[in-house]
Amino acid sequence: MTQISAIISRGTYDLLERHVRATGVKKGRLIEQALRQHLRALQELPADVVVHPALVVTRESGRTILKHIKQARPTRALRELLSD
Repeated sequence: MTQISAIISRGTYDLLERHVRATGVKKGRLIEQALRQHLRALQELPADVVVHPALVVTRESGRTILKHIKQARPTRALRELLSD
């Protein structure tokens, strides 16, 4: 693995590796293009419509989420959706 793998998640790095192998595009070029497109989009979009994909969970809220997941029961709508 490279320096890139030290700053991105393993899953993202694996996707990067697969894309590089499939297309032959160099990692640096792909990252440069992606970052440029992302930054351009952030400039062009109004700040109030940008939703950053990050979720911060404290230890306490994580425990609460886990408790709800363990106790959760499927709703009727979910059962109907999955039964088709």
